[in-house]
Amino acid sequence: MNKDAKINFIEELQWRGMLHDKMPGTDEQLAKEMTGGYIGFDPTAASLHIGNLATIMLLVHFQRAGHKPYALVGGATGMIGDPSGKSKERNLLDEDTLQANQAGIRKQLEKFLKFTGDNAAEMVNNYDWFKEIGFLEFLRTVGKHLTVNYMMSKDSVKNRLGEGKEGISFTEFSYQLLQGYDFYWLYKHKGVRLQMGGSDQWGNITTGTELIGRIDNGKAYALTAPLVTKADGQKFGKSEGGNVWLDPAKTSPYKFYQFWLKVKDEEVKRLIRVFTLLDKETIESLEAEQDQDPGKRVLQKALAKEVTCMVHSEAEYLKAVEASEILFGKNTTDILAKIDEQTLLEAFEGVTQAHLSKEELANAPNILELISVVTEKQKSANEKTLFQSKGDARKLIQGNGVSINKVKVSDPAQAVDFPLIQNKYLLIQKGKDYCLVTID
Repeated sequence: MNKDAKINFIEELQWRGMLHDKMPGTDEQLAKEMTGGYIGFDPTAASLHIGNLATIMLLVHFQRAGHKPYALVGGATGMIGDPSGKSKERNLLDEDTLQANQAGIRKQLEKFLKFTGDNAAEMVNNYDWFKEIGFLEFLRTVGKHLTVNYMMSKDSVKNRLGEGKEGISFTEFSYQLLQGYDFYWLYKHKGVRLQMGGSDQWGNITTGTELIGRIDNGKAYALTAPLVTKADGQKFGKSEGGNVWLDPAKTSPYKFYQFWLKVKDEEVKRLIRVFTLLDKETIESLEAEQDQDPGKRVLQKALAKEVTCMVHSEAEYLKAVEASEILFGKNTTDILAKIDEQTLLEAFEGVTQAHLSKEELANAPNILELISVVTEKQKSANEKTLFQSKGDARKLIQGNGVSINKVKVSDPAQAVDFPLIQNKYLLIQKGKDYCLVTID
């Protein structure tokens, strides 16, 4: 499929499972003309994470359908914080931190959206209009149009009011007014007719459509996508180490690739629809192949490839694949010779390790003695060992069960003449288990 070919936005979201709710008349508005639509991004960090990626993909499909996407970076609302989906008040950020975060987010969004052409994307910052509005002016212009009863009816507010002592501050309570005014301002000054977001944003988005109707007697629309969750209902987008970020300095391309590669079978069919631009025919073909032989994990591999290439690059994807081959491939001696140190350490994160001095390495007359020294070092440091004893190591070496730097060894008396990886490391392997030895 030509990724630049126009699609029907609503139909595309439906088959991908990315449509949760929409206001009546949304389809007709999109069919009538090129429509401006926006999504807001909260600048609480200098990088977006894969939890944001589903809403980014909404904008991508919106632009592919011939409409004009707006990405709103909340420089003003980020100073307050959205209560939706939160259980307590967030820490407020200072202006310098917010500006740095906004710059990082802008850079990332430019990877996904086209900023040239007839329906070029635009990035806007709500600080640009809120900085000119005084408190009394805002109350008079906006606040008088919505009742407290209306605002308290929103789930994001009701959920917090029922939490006893924590409750909700007036600051967060007012958030929906600010987000509603964002929509009104974009409607008035940019002709935006649609706001999109996750399903937890429905209340805030419809506050905007309500304001547009009451202030200008105008008509605007809302559309939300389902929140992406794991099979157990937990929020998607976190690994054991926390958020999976789009910034390679916060989550390396190797770890990013591995995250997608490890997606569970019961989740992957849904995720490949949400997070890639693969067409329906291609995905269904991959699904059929996966059903025939789940062990090949063709869906996970396709998902990991598409998202890693999109977020980082094809070159980074290929490096991640090579790094993965160190653990799972057979002929990987050449990969060890050229892989960078950071990727090497990430590939072996969690395996047992040992440290030897250059003198200890030089004094090891053969492979068996090297392994014995490493094993004793690990035992004294209470580290997990690959070998139980010297006899155990000798038996495994003679049975072709040991490799050094991915090269099989069969003679316990063989000299230790292997070149160090990165001039610093030796890799000892027993079956599927590894020990990374650092020489310092």
